[in-house]
Amino acid sequence: KAEGGKQRTQRNKAKAKMFATRRFAARTAAAGRSMCAKAEGGGNNTAMMVGAAAVVAGGAAYASGAFGGGDALPKGMPKTGDATFDAWVQKMAKATPADPRDTAEFKFITFTEKPPFTPKHKSLMAKNLTDEIWAKYKDAKTSKGYTFSNAIQAGVLRPHLGVGITMGDEECFELFKDIVYPVVKGWHGFDPSTQFHKSDLDASKLKFSSAQAKKFDEYVVSTRVRAARNISGFSLPPGSDEKDRLGVESVLKQAFASFSGELQGTYYPLGKLSKEDEDSLQANGFLFQKPGPAQLLGAAGAARTWPDGRGIFHNSNKTALAWCNEEDHCRIISMQNGGDIKSVFARFCSISDTIKAAAKKNGADLMYSKRLGFLGTCPSNLGTGLRASVMIKLPELNKDPKKLEEICDQFDLQPRGSSGEHSAAVGAKWDISNKQRLGFSEGELVQKMI
Repeated sequence: KAEGGKQRTQRNKAKAKMFATRRFAARTAAAGRSMCAKAEGGGNNTAMMVGAAAVVAGGAAYASGAFGGGDALPKGMPKTGDATFDAWVQKMAKATPADPRDTAEFKFITFTEKPPFTPKHKSLMAKNLTDEIWAKYKDAKTSKGYTFSNAIQAGVLRPHLGVGITMGDEECFELFKDIVYPVVKGWHGFDPSTQFHKSDLDASKLKFSSAQAKKFDEYVVSTRVRAARNISGFSLPPGSDEKDRLGVESVLKQAFASFSGELQGTYYPLGKLSKEDEDSLQANGFLFQKPGPAQLLGAAGAARTWPDGRGIFHNSNKTALAWCNEEDHCRIISMQNGGDIKSVFARFCSISDTIKAAAKKNGADLMYSKRLGFLGTCPSNLGTGLRASVMIKLPELNKDPKKLEEICDQFDLQPRGSSGEHSAAVGAKWDISNKQRLGFSEGELVQKMI
């Protein structure tokens, strides 16, 4: 009312009340979640009911639009720029009941209608979401409560995304396979309905001659192998709750503690970093940041309750690195200066095997499918999920990046310059890595890179 009458004092008072309401709603929902968690462990049904009521009340107040001028989207979420579509999204968000996994900064949205995608929506999810698939999945959810709306939320809100669908747990790959499989085929050129993946983590099978090693030492500045690993039985970050997130961290801490020899190191919980540790991790390029609302992970809900349950491990030599609960349960990275790819790959395999052993010790295993390989949050990182890369000096080819791309294409490799793809490299130092992830074993991809 004040806005319409241009009464500045009244408007400012209204805004102050609006933001106070928002803070109260967020605190109410958070307190309710905490009460539910404590009551669940102690069997206190009365506290459970009060806590659940607080979650619903707080979430409903937050979702009602009593804050931010009626914007019911997750905090900081950009609009698409299409007025009709943005109005539809607001309608869906405001009609969505509170979700116990909602936070003060993030809200899961239930889409009761098939999204009216715009020409801006480029994702494989948007292209493959037919009326038939929508009718089949619109009310579907996994046993852990991850719904089809949850899975497509990032792709609906962020039109620029290429994949547009995220997995909230292991069950999603089978439950939503009528859309997951076409997305995988479109991204990887691999048809999981007719093909099977293979894995081979035996570094001794690599063929790396002394002549090749000498050439690598001459031209390669550094070498890196990385991939994601996820633990069965726990939700993936977009669908995770506090219990699962801390459960994943516990398993990984056991794995890190069991490392021996050159792999021994330290785990740094992200929420408890000293200024000295933060500066050190930042200086080494090890620190990962909270995903913003415009990014895939932020739009999918993977950044909720940040930084709880997240952390970074690295060994003393800083040649082994692991991220806990970022995009996936664990991203493992083996790296070192120079071109000794065989040692780097062997270290990577050892880290993966140790995490697998820790999962099994807890009665679980790594998420793996015979058709899709290692499973993770984004379908773009299935299969091996592996990226083997070298930073290599190529002074002559640096004069003709297009020629370098043509050469790399012959081996299914991807060159990245200093400003990303299709750009020249400062100091002629190129990042060269494998393009493929799915349908080839880890050993085969590293061999191609060699």
